[in-house]
Order: sequence, then structure tokens, then C-alpha cells
Amino acid sequence: MATVSTNDLKNGMVLDLDGQLWTVIWFQHHKPGKGNTVVRSKLKHVLTGKVVDRTFNSDTKVETASVDRREMQYLYHDGENYVFMDTDTYDQLNLAEDVVGDAKNYLLENGVATVALHEGNPLFIDMPTSVELEITYTEPGLQGDRSTGGTKPATVETGLQIQVPLFITTGERVKVDTRDGSYLGRV
Repeated sequence: MATVSTNDLKNGMVLDLDGQLWTVIWFQHHKPGKGNTVVRSKLKHVLTGKVVDRTFNSDTKVETASVDRREMQYLYHDGENYVFMDTDTYDQLNLAEDVVGDAKNYLLENGVATVALHEGNPLFIDMPTSVELEITYTEPGLQGDRSTGGTKPATVETGLQIQVPLFITTGERVKVDTRDGSYLGRV
């Protein structure tokens, strides 16, 4: 495994700390009034999703994990696994529900996602920051409510329930943020 200095950390980098894989979410170089420079970081455990704060001394060596990120096409859900196809080699890969995580709320058949693999084992799925989904059900907006900034619940084609403005109707396509499930606008 390769080692890197804590001064060279980048967001999205995967570190191997004590035999466990952690993704760097955030980092900051900090020079206290007295003492040496330190690197404060926020790390997310790749498998459990647990987020921890960790401080490293400046210029400390840490091991990085080699993570292969591949563009894959989502094919279908067979009840237990989510089946993806590598767009380069056409190999199919079955991913368990715990690996897919919240990405299942945004996956459409034939949609593309990035699957991260470490030594051939799938770790997690990176979705695009936004996806286009069709509203399958929402209550009609009431007359007079259109001028206010109110919202109402709506169900999209993947089964996810999101909050949309009152003027959105069933059958419309909307853009949804995959990070927090918020409505971004009409398509």
C-alpha cells in the first residue's frame, strides 16, 4: 500500500488506518498559537458509515487504500441483490443492499452510477449529485396556495417520498439532490 503525508490529504481519499478503510470527508491544516501544525480531519468509515473527527500531527505518514472506481449501469433488483454491469467489460456484479445503501432511492433501471471496489470487493456507490425522477403520486395543490413557499409530500418512481412545491403535479419530472433528497426543480 502507498503512504502519503497528512499534508497531502484530499477530500474523497480513502485511508487504511489500523486495517480499516476511512474516506476523508473534510480536512483542515491548523496552526495553534504554540506547538506544531496539526491536520484536523473528518473521516467516514467506508463500511459502517460512522463519522469521526481525527487529528494528525503535520507530516505524519498514513497508508492509502487503492480504490478502483468504475462506471456501472444498474440493471435490476432481484429481491436480494442489486445487479450492476460494468460498462467497459460487460461483467455483471451483484451488490448487497447494505453496500447500495441510500443510493437505492435514486437508482433507475439502466441508470449509471460509480461503484467503488477495493481488492475486488464492492465498498459503496457514488451517485451523481442530482437525478431526474418522475412524480408518481402527490396531492393536488389548493387554490391560493401557489403564491406561498409551501411544500407537500410527493412519491417518486423509486418509492422515495420527497417534499415538493405546491404547484407540482403527478406525472411531472423533477430534479432531486441525491445527497439529501431535496427537490431542485422541474426538468
